[in-house]
Amino acid sequence: MKKISFIFGIVMLLVSCNSGNETCNSTSAELKTIIKSYEEHKGFDREEFPLGLYTEEYYKQEADFAKEQLQYFDCIKFEELSESEQISADLLKFVLQENIDFYEFEAYLNPLLSDSGFHTSLPYQVRDLSTHQQFVNYLNKLNAIPTFVEQHISLMREGLENGISQPKIIFNNFEDTYNSQIVENFEDSFYYSPFKNLASNSSQEQKDSLLTAAEIAIETNVIPQFKVIKDFFENEYFVKTREVGGVSNQPNGKNYYQNRVNYYTTSNISAEEVHQLGLKEVARIKAEMEKIIEEVNFKGSFSEFLSFLRTDEQFYAKTGDELLKEARNIAKRIDAQLPKYFKTLPRKPYGVAPVPAVIAPKYTGGRYSPSSSETQPGYYWVNTYNLPSRPLYILPSLTLHEAVPGHHLQISLNSEMSDEIPQFRRNLYLSAYGEGWGLYSEFLGNDMGIYTTPYENFGKYTYEMWRACRLVVDTGIHSKNWTREEAVEFLKSNTALSLHEVNTEIDRYISWPGQALSYKIGELKIRELRKKAEVILGTKFDIRVFHEIILEEGTVTLSILEKRIDNFIEQVKNE
Repeated sequence: MKKISFIFGIVMLLVSCNSGNETCNSTSAELKTIIKSYEEHKGFDREEFPLGLYTEEYYKQEADFAKEQLQYFDCIKFEELSESEQISADLLKFVLQENIDFYEFEAYLNPLLSDSGFHTSLPYQVRDLSTHQQFVNYLNKLNAIPTFVEQHISLMREGLENGISQPKIIFNNFEDTYNSQIVENFEDSFYYSPFKNLASNSSQEQKDSLLTAAEIAIETNVIPQFKVIKDFFENEYFVKTREVGGVSNQPNGKNYYQNRVNYYTTSNISAEEVHQLGLKEVARIKAEMEKIIEEVNFKGSFSEFLSFLRTDEQFYAKTGDELLKEARNIAKRIDAQLPKYFKTLPRKPYGVAPVPAVIAPKYTGGRYSPSSSETQPGYYWVNTYNLPSRPLYILPSLTLHEAVPGHHLQISLNSEMSDEIPQFRRNLYLSAYGEGWGLYSEFLGNDMGIYTTPYENFGKYTYEMWRACRLVVDTGIHSKNWTREEAVEFLKSNTALSLHEVNTEIDRYISWPGQALSYKIGELKIRELRKKAEVILGTKFDIRVFHEIILEEGTVTLSILEKRIDNFIEQVKNE
């Protein structure tokens, strides 16, 4: 039935988009048809595969579908579309092209990052559950883990044969990602935790049934599968994976890396241009950091100051609770400033919570976890693992970025856009925009008065320097054949990041080519556009309106964003 519907949709599009556009319907109607076809497309049965489908055939099918959809844009006369419709068309073309590239570059054969991967995605399924149906759905996911694991291992075996894999150098302590899930007693499994607090409104019969099903699922389909994962990695994958770090050393790797640069920056900038821009930014930011060292009367070199920050006890929390309390305090101070800078704020609240222990060792200092349902908040996760590597002076920057006005505000507003905006846009996340906004939010903390000490200001600059260094390091690794040691040394010598974070971050860049570029490229563009608006508009410039223009159409490419700001400037000039 689904196949018949899909074919019918294609036929209708072909009928309406006849050769030469002679029989095209209205441009707006054609676009709606394409969007509807995309949004209603189901590549697999989610009841059969509740954790998703991961086969080469599936990825080819998705690429073929994307190619077909792109052909239908021949009917679209962009000049006849509204601004919002033009944005929808451009974004859908961008998304469809990524689906094609993902298949053609065989990226699906490498479902691993240094701090995440196919198996480490599973803990994200573990959430507080309240209804009987939610527990049933969760059990279905647990029982789907064997198929999920089998499919991913099959792809990774093919990747090894084709020379596509992660390098061996990023897998230090990787065993923590699966050993922690291999327990003797099912009740000790992280995946059992939702069942420890069954809803009081459930009948005893329902509770007993769920608990029995949970025991069977974890003993049969969870713990044994992590043993399978362990065996695969230790006896097969690590033995055969590649030695050299840069992705350019893979087959067609240079082209793939440039493709990733273009995708993550949503621009046509070259790897070499990114590298030179990074060096320029590093020099600028270091000059600002030197001013702060002078301000606090530190008698020593730049590297000695970094060592002081990394080792002095005054800069570190003694307990995880202390770190979380400080993060919550900063978050509430920021909350109070938001109305001064934003016309529209999200309806959805957020909480502050520790990074789950099962993923904390190789996880970043903090991250935002979006709301998963109408009854769930978003969460600003703070990593309480290895407290000597979590300095307090970076906490304002981290909070501004991951919570508000960074990811929680931007992602929540994106999801809360009106129904007039296509669903795919409300779910869309592009790093150049999202991470660029996150880093711009750190910059906005200056205006808000969030940085209260010279050390917090230094923390702000070290976070900005960190993102500038990424431009140098990422391109260095993947286009200039830098070693891991060279990359570590560059990041260590230019930032006050702890050595633990330096090493986890470098592993992340090695394993995720191009993504680290999005932060600084996006932030620089937003700051450039703000400065342009301030200079041209003068007293007419309103920061709340500027932010509204940035955020009101949701996630966009940087070229779309620039066009919107240019239009905004012209409109205000002529008022």
